[in-house]
Amino acid sequence: MKSPYKARNRFREVNNTTLQRVYEYSTTKYVKRPASQFVDGTQAYTYGSFRHACDQLSQRMSRFGIRAGDKVAILSQSMPNWTLAFFATTAFGRVSIPILPDSSENEVTNILNHSESKVIFISQRLKHKLSQECFDKMTLVIDIETLEFIKKDDEAFQCDGWVKEPNPDDLACIIYTSGTTGNAKGVMLSHRNICHNLRASYKAQPSDKNDRFLSILPIAHAYEMNVSTMYSFYVGACTYYLPKPPTPSILLPAMKKVRPTTILSVPLVIEKVYKGSILPTIKGSRVLTWMDQKLPFLLHWLIGGRLKKTFGGKLRFFGIGGSKLDPSVEQFLKDCKFPYAVGYGLTETAPLVANVIEKKRKKVGSTGVVSWGVEVRLDNVDPNTGEGEIVCRGDNVMLGYYKDPERTKQVLDDQGWFHTNDVGYIDKDGYVFIKGRLNNTILGPSGENIYPEEIETVINDIEGVNESLVMERDGKLVALVKFDDNVLDWNQANEDKFFEELEARKKAVLDFVNRAVGKNSKISEVNAMKEPFEKTATQKIRRFLYKKSRGDEPDKRDSAGKKK
Repeated sequence: MKSPYKARNRFREVNNTTLQRVYEYSTTKYVKRPASQFVDGTQAYTYGSFRHACDQLSQRMSRFGIRAGDKVAILSQSMPNWTLAFFATTAFGRVSIPILPDSSENEVTNILNHSESKVIFISQRLKHKLSQECFDKMTLVIDIETLEFIKKDDEAFQCDGWVKEPNPDDLACIIYTSGTTGNAKGVMLSHRNICHNLRASYKAQPSDKNDRFLSILPIAHAYEMNVSTMYSFYVGACTYYLPKPPTPSILLPAMKKVRPTTILSVPLVIEKVYKGSILPTIKGSRVLTWMDQKLPFLLHWLIGGRLKKTFGGKLRFFGIGGSKLDPSVEQFLKDCKFPYAVGYGLTETAPLVANVIEKKRKKVGSTGVVSWGVEVRLDNVDPNTGEGEIVCRGDNVMLGYYKDPERTKQVLDDQGWFHTNDVGYIDKDGYVFIKGRLNNTILGPSGENIYPEEIETVINDIEGVNESLVMERDGKLVALVKFDDNVLDWNQANEDKFFEELEARKKAVLDFVNRAVGKNSKISEVNAMKEPFEKTATQKIRRFLYKKSRGDEPDKRDSAGKKK
């Protein structure tokens, strides 16, 4: 029997190496096809109307002197006009600065200042994160929902914003991995980087103009931007957006209405479905429990069918990336024949490095095989485990970190190899398995990198704090804090007064930090340290000593790091 997918897939892969060429191709070939809209039908574009609006928007920016090479920021929740703002920027040689909507005002300010953005597209919901200082610096502030100017610098109205067709190696966008302290890393992605990812996505999972993508992640994340939004545009498909955050009450009716063929997600979403709904349902039913023990294949067939129906009944591809998927959840999805696929990548690689290829068997715990057009090797391999640092090279690898040659040289060598700082191994069949991070970077629930040093900088600026250390414990961020001796006396006689003072200090730290950092960097708990942290000769805290510490003192370990 012929695959219905094969019968309808007539998209011919296009080797476009700039976003301008992708823009020209898709808006010409699919002119009458739907391009994007909210699930409720508002803010809807065909590829033809998208091009008309995009060209007009670019011309309006040009009149205010916004030319090729200028930086244009986007701070908004996901919506059709996000993509419009992106192409009005990049297809004409300007540089896009996507900002995650969960960023704090402090992070937004740092990113806008560091990137020297002249324009910002911003949604009403996030306007409060734009400081007066940044507002005053902007040539244009544009309401992304209406595309009306909130602010315009009339002195800049010289009609001299010349644009150009970008070259493949021209800078297309800068994605900031963090910005809490002003030491943000701005990942510079070229047109070639992004367009290579579009072809790699097609090689992994072919899509065409008949597909319906449902966007549930922030487009400012490289994963959603390039593997979903840009890829959908590349193949002439339609992307649907949610008007509100993807809570079950919003997501379930949307899936029923759109009946998506493609969704990109993070492990947290499907793990919540499994652990919060499927498992309790099985355990709460004698019949299903018996079936799980005696006829598991029947249970998987039954639940797999219901799960697919929940997602609209037409789902062909449910991509999972950003962080590691719970193996027990993955095994269940595999047994249910749910159309999931796991991938691995980084912002610095635009993002794909490894992925599951359509129809190739899945191995639980693996992120698939090396992506099309990418070279991968392992450095400093442990002869006992076969594990080493994953190093990759290809047209997907970033240009470098913006204005930061020193940190660029730390990860990108002169032969073009990018050192991922991830440890893993590759089995005999070419499947890539990720084991963890080389350093102390924490991976958040949505796959974002959380840099504890930046949170520690915020904590250490608090009056009365001597030093601090932030770590992950049970999936949450915890701060170990050493207060100055003159503000917290561990030897005072009045015990009740001491603990009252201690709790007040801890709460003050928690409240201050969580106001200053973005959603994903918020800490859940503060523990006080009685003694100073143990340090190296260069005064760096020996982090490994405190992995299980809950305050007062570190784990007792010998010089080799083993527990005594």
